[in-house]
Amino acid sequence: MKKIFRNMIPYWHMILAIVLLLIVQAYCDLSLPQYTSDIIDVGIQNGGIEHILPERITAEEYGRAIMFMTEEELELWESCYEEDGDNYCLIEKTDEELDELDEALLIPIVFTYQIKNMDKTNFENMSEELSNGDLSAGEAVQMMRGKLEETIASAGNATFFAMGAAYARACDVEAGVDVDKIQTAYLWKVGGRMFVLALLMLVAAVLTGFFASKVGAGVGRDLRGKIFGKVVGFSGAEIDHFSTASLITRSTNDIQQIQMVTAIMLRMILYAPIIGIGGIIKVFETGAGMEWIIALAVVLIMGFVFLLVGIAMPKFKAMQKLVDALNLVSREILTGLSVIRAFGREETEEKRFDKANKELTKTQLFTNRVMTFMMPGMMMIMYGVILLIVWVSAHHIDDGSLQVGAMTAFITYAMQIVMAFLMLTMMSIMLPRAGVAADRIDEVLLTKVSVAESKTPKHSGSHRGVLKFSHVNFRYPGANENALTDIDFTAEPGKVTAIIGSTGCGKSTLVNLIPRFYDVTDGKITLDGEDIRDISLEELRKTIGFVPQKGVLFSGTIASNLRFGNKEATDAQIREAAVIAQAADFIEEKHDMYESTIAQGGSNVSGGQKQRLAIARAIVKQPKLFVFDDSFSALDMKTDAALRAALLQKVKDSAVIIVAQRISTILHADEILVLDDGKIVGKGTHDELLNACEVYGQIARSQLSEQELSGTVRKEEDHE
Repeated sequence: MKKIFRNMIPYWHMILAIVLLLIVQAYCDLSLPQYTSDIIDVGIQNGGIEHILPERITAEEYGRAIMFMTEEELELWESCYEEDGDNYCLIEKTDEELDELDEALLIPIVFTYQIKNMDKTNFENMSEELSNGDLSAGEAVQMMRGKLEETIASAGNATFFAMGAAYARACDVEAGVDVDKIQTAYLWKVGGRMFVLALLMLVAAVLTGFFASKVGAGVGRDLRGKIFGKVVGFSGAEIDHFSTASLITRSTNDIQQIQMVTAIMLRMILYAPIIGIGGIIKVFETGAGMEWIIALAVVLIMGFVFLLVGIAMPKFKAMQKLVDALNLVSREILTGLSVIRAFGREETEEKRFDKANKELTKTQLFTNRVMTFMMPGMMMIMYGVILLIVWVSAHHIDDGSLQVGAMTAFITYAMQIVMAFLMLTMMSIMLPRAGVAADRIDEVLLTKVSVAESKTPKHSGSHRGVLKFSHVNFRYPGANENALTDIDFTAEPGKVTAIIGSTGCGKSTLVNLIPRFYDVTDGKITLDGEDIRDISLEELRKTIGFVPQKGVLFSGTIASNLRFGNKEATDAQIREAAVIAQAADFIEEKHDMYESTIAQGGSNVSGGQKQRLAIARAIVKQPKLFVFDDSFSALDMKTDAALRAALLQKVKDSAVIIVAQRISTILHADEILVLDDGKIVGKGTHDELLNACEVYGQIARSQLSEQELSGTVRKEEDHE
């Protein structure tokens, strides 16, 4: 949770705007049920009459009303009306004043209403029953008022306020007031307010969704940028630790999880407390006395959700690892598809993929099946709560302590509170999954890069290209033994240093130390006398023209690939490099020549063409140090010889290091290093090593005939 919120800090201003908009939305959402209640209770039941004092009252009814008032009530009553011919008109009052008058005059007006609607016989019988022959008419009235006050105190004001409104409506009708117009005006007024609130709530909700989505998308963009920037700086050790498939999953699926949860969370987690607390306040304001139903509903929902989460959560945590496993299998199969077909392993690999796919599917099905119970369960609890509210409310309405509109408002508030807790519990399911994703992303971002930039890198500006290995040892992370031991040699400008040895002896490992794909374990490598660890990575790698074992091309054109290391290269420089790399012929045979398209991974060119383009790319860079890691293996002997001859003419001012398997490729190197089991077991020219180094002699004899070997020696002697 903390890690997810940490990613939102740069967007605090948008989050503040979201909070303000959610408050507006919640205010509107909480106000609408009260307006609905008013429309039912006041607009429909009371005919739009908001207060119990009539707008106009006949003189006869005015006189009847004051008969049942106390002196204080009479004084208030008379202060509210002024005589207008045969009627009395209500003096203009504020809503606050009218509310106070409603409370002060409720008993006499309701009493008057009851007497007014009681026929003469019933009234006389009641008076006789109350007086028992011993009380005066005034005392009888006071006793009747007392009973009414007791009833109001026990049952509440709701029903009696409705009686007062009915009395005001009846008086208005008798005095000639258009009560239908009053009702219509009230409905339009309240309906208009509801429309404005609904419109405001719509605008707030849309803007909230917009900002939340923008924050979510921004967080996703930032995380992808951070992950990519971090991974680009990884050495081979970190790449090996995570695996490419896992890094792809973390950069896509995991970030997508966080992005989605961020957008939803900003709306749900922030909105739920606002609407929940507001709903609880409104529930108490209704005075319905059914708060225990809300508490029961919340307990049932939380218990139900926590039960489902407890069952499904372990599977949610396992799901990300299963996605990793599926991506790994998919990537391996797709990358090695040609090999799989060549060996007839389609069925076996399909079973392997099917196994990983079924494990993920099985886990997803389990969690989905568990979660399918959530929504029906929530709906059952919610509808059960509604039924319980209606059943309890019916008794209150029958007792006269609750109105229908108040019941409707209470149901709406109850649903809002329940939905608030439901939103929080839903987020409690989504957050752990996003938390797992955040942990996986943090694992990448917090990984310490083993090949780090120096704190005070040196910038010399230009280099001669003198590379020296000084008693270098190297061990892969987690390995028990050295891959390279006591490597000591110097590569100088204008000279070719060749490295040869059996498969697995450490040739590629050695050259991977030069551009700092890995750092040495012991010893040091210097460039022009400076430890390469003290030179900035950018400057170091600009000095090197590296051609890897496997030629890698990027989607684009031939020209864009050749300019990969030197954006400012001219067309003439590109063509010259292609000629040296023996690539000009096949390039110029293409319709678009140097603007011909290169597919992703260079899949539309052959292995030999790919190698030649990779070599040309290094030449265009014009580095001071060339490193060819078995880069001539896909070339035929004739092309190999022509390429090396042209290359040596071009790179006289640069040091050249060639890793090769073929003796013919390194035959004329200035110095040949023979590696065996990570150690240099021979150093010298071809002629010197042929007789002095057993390992080199075995390699040479395995590739060249005795005649070729002797011919080579004779050529060397003649040359001398």
